Amino acid sequence: MATLVIPERSGAPLDTLAVVLEEPRRLGLRRVTLAPATPDDVVVDLEWSGISTGTERLLWSGDMPPFPGLGYPLVPGYESVGRVAWAGSRSGRRLGEAVFVPGSRGFEGVRGLFGGAAARLVVPGARTVRLPETAGEQGVLLALAATARHALAAPGARPPELVVGHGVLGRLLARVALADGHPAPVVWERDPSRRGGGQGYPVVDPADDPRRDYGSIYDVSGDAALLDELIARLAPGGEIVLAGFYAERPSFAFPAAFLREARLRVAAEWQPADLDAVGERVASGGLCLAGLVTHRQPAAEAAAAYETAFGDPSCLKMVLDWRSTS
Repeated sequence: MATLVIPERSGAPLDTLAVVLEEPRRLGLRRVTLAPATPDDVVVDLEWSGISTGTERLLWSGDMPPFPGLGYPLVPGYESVGRVAWAGSRSGRRLGEAVFVPGSRGFEGVRGLFGGAAARLVVPGARTVRLPETAGEQGVLLALAATARHALAAPGARPPELVVGHGVLGRLLARVALADGHPAPVVWERDPSRRGGGQGYPVVDPADDPRRDYGSIYDVSGDAALLDELIARLAPGGEIVLAGFYAERPSFAFPAAFLREARLRVAAEWQPADLDAVGERVASGGLCLAGLVTHRQPAAEAAAAYETAFGDPSCLKMVLDWRSTS
């Protein structure tokens, strides 16, 4: 790898090609300026970045609820994999290391909310996670795996008996639970095309599941209208964990929840410890990320890739290939 020379603040700034969401439903690739790197930072040349069908879909559609730092134009993305092209003296990283980057705010002139979809990123070395050389495109899944781990690792959390939704996050919840030694959960999926691919756990149509005594239900569907149905499936004292992201206001009828003394928990964003934990699991082979990336497109075709990611039911995870982009 050629040595990257970081210019002084008085010199010519670094720039890069990035996906820029100019406004809802208008997205393209354009050149943006990178913020100056500090001794705490690394500069990462991207190889792959993932497209989130949760938060990024809401940013793309304009349906994202008010969120700190939200505004346009912005660089989306928080699932990025690349190699360290320059490492600051206090970054804790080395030239050439393969790393996962959970987004970046290292841009000038555009908002870096998430900010991971660019050919080159400036980010604090402490925010990166070292990846095994064999991770490749599967490394983009680390953030979702950390989200699953965060929901499962909360103090007093019960392991899932039912997971609602067999998208990427639902699959990772089931895989992380099994990797932690918990019994296999049941997974609900209404779309027949998404019922395949279960690894050690059953995937069923909820209409075919008669059970009404689940002690813990983890919902990753993002459907705010499901709560009444889920409460009806709880055992007394059972818990529902909202582990997805909901654009609409979740609500439920009180009597059924009252009779069951139902508990409701919201699983928030992953923390660095979650990211480190799943990174170690992946590196050791204890957590498999295979079979979840289904679509790939060159970064130059980002606009079409986002349309496919949000509009094609067969697309579990779309990744952008930045390897030929400079």
